[in-house]
Amino acid sequence: MTTIVHDTTEAVCLSAGYNLYLKPIAKMTVSVALPQLKLPGKSISNWEVMERVKAMVAPEQFSALRISKSTMDFIRFEGEVENKTVVKSLLGRLDGKSIKLSGFTDVLKVRAVENKVDFPTRHDWDSFFRDAKDMNETLPGERPDTIHLEGLPCRWFSQKDSQYPDRPSEEVLIAVFQTFGKVRNVDIPMLDPYREEMMGKNFSTFSFGGHLNFEAYVQYQEYCGFTKAMDTLRGMKLMLKGDDGKAVACNIKVTFDTSKHLGDTSVKKRNLERLKLQELERQREEQKQREKEEEERRKEEERYDGRQKEEKERKKEERLRKREQKLREREERRNLKKMRRQQEEEQKKLQMKIALEERRLLLAQRNLESIRLIAELLARAKRKEKARQEEELARLQQLEACRRKQEEELRRVEVEKERALELQRREKELRERLLSNLLKNSGKTTGPAGMQDQGGTGVNEDAFINIPIYKSTSSLSRRMRQKTHFYRQLQFSKVMRSFSISSVKFCNLGSRDFF
Repeated sequence: MTTIVHDTTEAVCLSAGYNLYLKPIAKMTVSVALPQLKLPGKSISNWEVMERVKAMVAPEQFSALRISKSTMDFIRFEGEVENKTVVKSLLGRLDGKSIKLSGFTDVLKVRAVENKVDFPTRHDWDSFFRDAKDMNETLPGERPDTIHLEGLPCRWFSQKDSQYPDRPSEEVLIAVFQTFGKVRNVDIPMLDPYREEMMGKNFSTFSFGGHLNFEAYVQYQEYCGFTKAMDTLRGMKLMLKGDDGKAVACNIKVTFDTSKHLGDTSVKKRNLERLKLQELERQREEQKQREKEEEERRKEEERYDGRQKEEKERKKEERLRKREQKLREREERRNLKKMRRQQEEEQKKLQMKIALEERRLLLAQRNLESIRLIAELLARAKRKEKARQEEELARLQQLEACRRKQEEELRRVEVEKERALELQRREKELRERLLSNLLKNSGKTTGPAGMQDQGGTGVNEDAFINIPIYKSTSSLSRRMRQKTHFYRQLQFSKVMRSFSISSVKFCNLGSRDFF
C-alpha cells in the first residue's frame, strides 16, 4: 500500500536514475484503556477515541492512523508520522495522558510507545547459517549473501518507455541494488511463467495488468555488499519521487534468504525443471496442435458432412419444390380446365339465352307478322282506321316498347269480337225472320205449280238473301277465328315475355353467385 509523502527531508537516495529513495519508518503504538461500562446498551465509539487522539497531537498530525486491535478493555492504534524526529514529541504529548469522553465519568488512560522494527540482525543470519547443517558457506546461495524482498511496486522497477509498464525488469533491479555492492545474480519469480508449476508455490507470476507488487531475490558477490544492503534497508521504506516533486512511499519486507533460492543446485534444478516444463509445454502445444488439427479435420469432416447433408437437403427441397411445382401446374391446369369448362358452360348458357332470346324474337316477329296480317285484314274492313293501324304496326316492331299498343290492339280485337257477336246475333235474328217468312209463305201455297213458282220464288229469294248472308257469315266467322287466334298469340307472347325476364334474372343471379 502506497502513501503520499509530504516531508522528504529524511529520505536517503537509493537510485537517482530511477528516482528511488529510502525513508525511515516512524511508527508508534497508542493504547487507550477503556473504563468498565456500567449501563447496558452504552458503548464507546472507536472513531471518537481516534479523533481525540488526533486532537491531542495537534498541530502535528499522523500520516496514517489505524486500529490494530479493539477489545472491551482497550483500543490499540498504530500510527505513522512523516519524520522520525516527530515521534518523540508525539510520545510526550500522548504517553501518560488521559481522555475525557462525553457521557462517561471515568477518564481513559493513554499509553504511547515507539514501534520496534521487525528486521533481522547480523546475529540472526550468522547464527542461522552457522547452525544450519545443510548449508555450505563456501557456496553462493548457501551463505548470507542473498536478500529476499517482498512488496516491491511493479511500476517502480519497470523499464522506461516499456510496452508493459506493469512488468518489472531484472536490469532495473540490478541497477538499483548494485549501489550496495556488486550483484552476482537476481531472480524475479513473477517473470518466470513456469515458477509456480515448478516450485508448487504461488509466486504471483506475471500477467499483464494482473498484479501491482512483486517479490525478488538479490544475491551479492561479497558479504560486505549483503551486510551493507541489510543495514541500510533496516527500518526503511521505499519511496519514489516524481519529476514534479511529489513523492509516494510503500512498506517493503526485507529478509535474508534461508531457502538457497539462488544456490547453484537450486538454479540448476530450476533450469532442469524449466526445461522439463518447456518440453512438457512443447508436448502440450504439440498435443494441442494435434488436437487442433484433429478438431479442424473433424470440423472439416463435419463441414463436409454438413455440406453433403445440405446438398441432400437442397436436392430434397429441389425435388419437393419440383413436385410442388408440378402439383401447382397440375392444379393450375385443372383450374384452367375447370375455368374453361365453366366458361364453356357459361358460353353455352349464354348461347342458350341468345337462342332463347332469338326464339322469343322470332316468336315476337311471328306474332308481329300475325298482328300485321290481322291488321292488314282489319285494314281491308276498315279503311278509315288504316293510318291508326299503320302506327300500331310501327310500334309493334319494338317488342318491349309495344306492350301498350298490343293491349290496345287486344281491346280492339275484343271490340271487334263483340261486333262480330252482335253481327252473328243480328244474322241469327235475320235468319229466324227469313225462316218464319218462308214457313208462312209455304203454308199459303196449295198447288204444285204454284208451289214450284212460289217455291222457286222462295228459293230464289232465299238464295238471293242467303248467299250474301252466308258470305257475310263465313267472312265474319273467319275474322272471328283470326281475331281469336291473334288474342291467343298475344296472351302467349305476354306469358313468354314474363317467363324470359324471370329466366334472365335467374341466370344473372346464378352467374353472380358463381363468380
